[in-house]
Amino acid sequence: MATAVSYPNAPDLTSEDYVVIGLATCFIKEDGEVHQVEVIEPIPSAALEALVKGIPTSYKFACATTLGTVVDGDTLQKPSHFPETAQFSDEFVQRTFAAARTYKRKEKAKSLVPIGTTYTDFQYSTERKRVLNATRVVTKEDNVKQHSHTHKVL
Repeated sequence: MATAVSYPNAPDLTSEDYVVIGLATCFIKEDGEVHQVEVIEPIPSAALEALVKGIPTSYKFACATTLGTVVDGDTLQKPSHFPETAQFSDEFVQRTFAAARTYKRKEKAKSLVPIGTTYTDFQYSTERKRVLNATRVVTKEDNVKQHSHTHKVL
């Protein structure tokens, strides 16, 4: 029996812990143009439960695997059925550790996508685009108008 290796930054996790990794269609805005990119990112248990129920999502598919298959020390391993052009999300390792912890708390979520299988029945849609580098500019018009007596002592 092989010994499960733990991670220095996540001593509560081992290489044998369950995690779901998905392929999402996202967008990057550059010079006023929007470019489509495919991103590999972990899916936490609560999000997976909602996605399986049929809400629209930018995920094309998700596969259930172990941490050791995807995160090998400091090296990221791209699963074989993901496209070569797909890139790992920002803070992938930390987000994957966090997602793996959600499956430890919610064991029944593991049955939605059994380990070693791929789930493809998502309600795929890019109608609402996920722009990764979107910036939010706050203006005076965003302020909520309060009643004139709100801060007065009457």
